[in-house]
Amino acid sequence: MKHRRVLLSVLIFILVITGAAYVFRTPLVLAVGKKIAAQRMAADPVAELPDGLHVGLCGSGSPFPDDKRTGPCTLVIAGKRVFVFDAGSGSVRNIGKMGIAHGRIEAIFLTHFHSDHIDGLGELLLQRWASARNTVPVPIYGATGVETVVAGFMQAYKQDQGYRVAHHGDATVPASGFGAIAHPFAIGPDASVVMLKDADLEISAFAVDHSPVHPAVGYKIRYKDHVIVLSGDTKKATSVQRESEGVDVLVHEALSTTLVNVLVQGATDAGRPNLTKIFKDINDYHTTPAQAAEIARDAKVGYLLLNHIVPALPLPGMEQAFLGDAPQIYSGPIRVGNDGDFLSLPAGSKDIRVKRLF
Repeated sequence: MKHRRVLLSVLIFILVITGAAYVFRTPLVLAVGKKIAAQRMAADPVAELPDGLHVGLCGSGSPFPDDKRTGPCTLVIAGKRVFVFDAGSGSVRNIGKMGIAHGRIEAIFLTHFHSDHIDGLGELLLQRWASARNTVPVPIYGATGVETVVAGFMQAYKQDQGYRVAHHGDATVPASGFGAIAHPFAIGPDASVVMLKDADLEISAFAVDHSPVHPAVGYKIRYKDHVIVLSGDTKKATSVQRESEGVDVLVHEALSTTLVNVLVQGATDAGRPNLTKIFKDINDYHTTPAQAAEIARDAKVGYLLLNHIVPALPLPGMEQAFLGDAPQIYSGPIRVGNDGDFLSLPAGSKDIRVKRLF
């Protein structure tokens, strides 16, 4: 009998607490929300990183609809300096999910001007400008033609600039800091061009083969004793292997012809000839995972991170089908990239630390 009374008392207590929580749910949620918001806005993940070279995937996908991967975007942090390479759709919001303040972005680099690599650029320019009261436009580096791209975004967002300044005031969103300044460079087929260089950091571009898309480049980033290479979009290219000799990490695009050909057959069976043609065509200017593995093996790369994943991989087991023979070709670590992947290479260490930021 005593046990029953105790149990009844406990149940009544639980019901009272539950009822109170329900009645006061709005103020409770607001209180918790305020605390979380303050913590997130005060956080500075860049400051907490060890000195070194870091690379994160703020977008690991392609133009294909993909619930797991947004448009191409790679975040590179050298010491405490933040750079972005390409800005595909959705990637800007992923940078925020990674906890990186857009206002810290020092420069943007474009590999080429396919729409999926630039369609998030306008949003990125606005976030970088307004979130940190930047007074100088962000530099955007790219091969010849980047000035046309930047001018187009500046024109498209010019009215929005006026709205923001009128609403918040020049002291909050300085008109002088709006947008970007293009820094075009010319590049030959076997050349590399240095964009930024100081005692600890060097960022250079090199030509790749994404024909008929021209120009198209990859990037090589050195910070102190670590080096990474970003292939950009390309078929298997000798320039990527040349620039990747002995680097710590190669971030290489990858397309599975096996899986794309499944889509070719599906489009054919569905009576959609235009899609059939497009799916067939994309096979000839990208690199398969096996070919990327060959480059990593022959260049003696320390780590192979695949990105710009084509096609989407929605079903369990599809990563293995996507990789094909790549793990047998390259004996080092291979990762099929996901949005939020983050690799850290601390200076003075051979460690490569891998984690997910969201």
